[in-house]
Amino acid sequence: YIATWNATDARTREQLLAAHWSENCVYVDPMADVSGRGEVAATIAAVQEQFPGFVFSQVGEADGHHQQTRFQWGLGPIGEEPAVIGFDVVVTDDEHRIRDVRGFLDKVPS
Repeated sequence: YIATWNATDARTREQLLAAHWSENCVYVDPMADVSGRGEVAATIAAVQEQFPGFVFSQVGEADGHHQQTRFQWGLGPIGEEPAVIGFDVVVTDDEHRIRDVRGFLDKVPS
């Protein structure tokens, strides 16, 4: 998941989406509501354009059960305090591919 969001090369991002995200995946957060790998890829590219040079990192431990995992993430320059912090819940399908992501923003720059 984090590797997909950090993939700045479109081909690498597409490969990660194909390998780890279901074809009909859904991604919803306060700023996006998209479905399908293509729309997720476009959303990731837009975030990377908005925050050039920033990377996603996991904050704390993930917690999961059944086919769902929740975790907090940060977005910021490498080695610095994240400028953005969020919380996502990821649900996987029977093949363990990401099929549904529900995201929340906990800290955003003003």
